[in-house]
Amino acid sequence: MRRAIGDDAAPVPVVNIANALTVFRIVLVPVFVVLLFVDDGHSTAWRIAAFVVFAVAAFTDQLDGRLARGMNLVTDFGKMADPIADKALIGAALISLSVLGDLPWWVTVVVLAREVGVTLLRFWVLRYGVIPASRGGKLKTLLQSVAIGLFVLPLSGAWHTAAWVIMIAAVVATVATGLDYVWRALAMRRDAE
Repeated sequence: MRRAIGDDAAPVPVVNIANALTVFRIVLVPVFVVLLFVDDGHSTAWRIAAFVVFAVAAFTDQLDGRLARGMNLVTDFGKMADPIADKALIGAALISLSVLGDLPWWVTVVVLAREVGVTLLRFWVLRYGVIPASRGGKLKTLLQSVAIGLFVLPLSGAWHTAAWVIMIAAVVATVATGLDYVWRALAMRRDAE
């Protein structure tokens, strides 16, 4: 439903395709985790199945935002639920990989601390406005998704090295964008007072 500037059209309904994709991504999280843990995480076939579910969930992150903006379906629910869905997917994947011993806990702790911190910041400044996703945040999510996908797959050699290089880049982007969100939240709150 496109609206022209200045139209007094009805507000965008919360139940729309973009928000449905966000909710679908949340539903895929436990499916991904269950598949990853089949046979104690040592089954190549189940790891590949888990990767496919993870990839579909990660793809919906790109798709829901484009649909919301392209079809004028942006809602406050979507602005809040989308990053929560991202954090649920990324968090579940990192914790699962660490539990399986495939990823050191320090990576999981650094990423999750940033994600929880940014989520709390979003709620802290909610009455002043919504902090939109930044380009850096989108790059961070892409790097995390690619790195996690590679860690989920049963890879070795150069591919495993590539997974580590991308994961380190993701951790650096995670910390940098976390600091950016802190600065933007403080600025938003200062400007509102």
